[in-house]
Amino acid sequence: MQAALQIPGLIGLLFIASAAGATDAKTGTAAPSDFPAAYYLKLAAHGKSILRVDSPHSLVTIEVHRAGMLSGLGHDHVVASRDVAGYVSVSTGVSDLYVPLNSLVVDDPGLRTAAGMNTQPSQKDIAGTRRNMLTRTLDAAHFPFALIHIARKDDSRLKVAITLHGITRNYAVDARFENVTGGISVAGSMSFRQSDFGITPLAVLGGALKVQDRVDLRFAILAQRN
Repeated sequence: MQAALQIPGLIGLLFIASAAGATDAKTGTAAPSDFPAAYYLKLAAHGKSILRVDSPHSLVTIEVHRAGMLSGLGHDHVVASRDVAGYVSVSTGVSDLYVPLNSLVVDDPGLRTAAGMNTQPSQKDIAGTRRNMLTRTLDAAHFPFALIHIARKDDSRLKVAITLHGITRNYAVDARFENVTGGISVAGSMSFRQSDFGITPLAVLGGALKVQDRVDLRFAILAQRN
């Protein structure tokens, strides 16, 4: 009996050893200082099943569309992250994730094709779009992460709280869940307005060429046991 009682504690210690470092092992990015890792460490220490997001096999994309009288002169864009990190508590149905904004990729050709975008901006245009996004739109120097808190409502719905640009907003999101070997995969989509987070969409030429306020987000997250 004594040995059996020690097993959950041992699992918890192993989880703590792997998760307590300042840098996520899979993304190489330091977690935000306010990321609630302690909650998951406590659950793991009590033998609860905790899954870690498998960053290389997870993907978040945001489609940003152009608007205005001169919209034909611009491009729609796909912004993507394969550096999503975080934890999933199987027993409580709660997850916390973070996305480092400085690693966002703009206009990957394959993702543009998958989104049905039939043009490809030049590398110069992509670099300019990414620079404007990180500095003028997201202010990544002051708000370097997007934080996502998720509570599973039922077999097809999530309650999602997104913190971006220093502001938190709540959304109800449809999702598809699949049990996989050693973990779970979750996929779904949602839309939100940039102005929900105090962000003013970029515009030039007096608004004749601008970015739509609404953006469309898609996610496919794989979380597995260590």
